[in-house]
Amino acid sequence: MDSDQFSTSEILFLQLVSMFQMAAMQQMGKIIDPISGEVKRDLDQAKMSIDILDVLKEKTKGNLNSSEREFLDKVLFELHMNFVDEKKASSKSDEKAASGDEPRNAPAGEASDDKAKAAEEDPAGE
Repeated sequence: MDSDQFSTSEILFLQLVSMFQMAAMQQMGKIIDPISGEVKRDLDQAKMSIDILDVLKEKTKGNLNSSEREFLDKVLFELHMNFVDEKKASSKSDEKAASGDEPRNAPAGEASDDKAKAAEEDPAGE
């Protein structure tokens, strides 16, 4: 659609939804924070941004035109799906860390001491 077909209030509504969409995507670590230039993850903040859009949808029910409603629905669907993916990924990495599957950082000198002991015990490396 051409921007001439949207009223000022429609454009502002779409911008408001887009602001929370971008904030949630940044907070999920999906896009780079334009201010810091870094990817940051804060799933609690992402949930808050998504919840705000859910409340906005509920509070504007019956007051949106079809393009506004469709846009908000698509944005919320995308955000909910991405949030579920990030939550699963976060749970998996937490489980790995708790089970010790993730490599830990050895204190300085520990890794080389272990290699030296292994070499002494089995000089042929078998």
